[in-house]
Amino acid sequence: MHSRIQLLSLDFDGTLVSRVGEPALDERCMELIRALQEGGAVWAINTGRSVDLLESGLADFSFPIRPDFILTTEREVFRPGQNGDKWEAFGDWNERCARDHAELFSSAKSVLAEVIDFITQETKARLLYHSEGLEGLVAENDEEMNRITEFIERARAGHPKLDYQRNTVYLRFCHADYHKGAALAELARLIEVPRNNIFAAGDHHNDISMLDGKVAAMPSCPANAIQEVKAAVRAAGGYVAAKEHGAGVREALLHFANGDQ
Repeated sequence: MHSRIQLLSLDFDGTLVSRVGEPALDERCMELIRALQEGGAVWAINTGRSVDLLESGLADFSFPIRPDFILTTEREVFRPGQNGDKWEAFGDWNERCARDHAELFSSAKSVLAEVIDFITQETKARLLYHSEGLEGLVAENDEEMNRITEFIERARAGHPKLDYQRNTVYLRFCHADYHKGAALAELARLIEVPRNNIFAAGDHHNDISMLDGKVAAMPSCPANAIQEVKAAVRAAGGYVAAKEHGAGVREALLHFANGDQ
């Protein structure tokens, strides 16, 4: 299939995969992605999941095709492994990303301590830790998450490089320069695909950085996307689908592939 789409950046949960009904995958969407791949387009899954969780998801939902690249934890860039591993770091981006995050969390200790105090004393949210320290949190509901993000915005005012990615009731702390949009921009640079030939689709807050028109000239979202995402896509001259999840992704792909823009 020939189209101007050379690179697809697709969110996983809530966009490609429906967690609320059956089937989880839209078969016709998968067929269209396969046709685009066969026509020379490159498909990247751009997700908040880790590499292992994404591999589990691909197996659990019986994906009929595999992505050409994966962008994981909203910031890392991987290509297929050359030495037997399924995936390997592409370029030095992940190394730089890890170094900048280590420096950030070291310099922002006092701000994070304020946030931890607020979470433990004023909310019922659960803090999430990994081997390097605090990773993020899970709120009880959207209302509580709104209160938490308002507090974080005030606390980080003097430390603007400390940012976060939010998806429903989950939040991950991060460096402001690393997000789904930045990871997509790095992949596009490495494989030399210009902005005008990039299609992106997502449904939640953490997808906005790849849907605001700066990195992908063809941003879109399915009908189940939150209002903030729909507004960002419209503002960037993108396409808001009438259908949900994978069916909405297919609708948007056909819109751009057929030149309706």
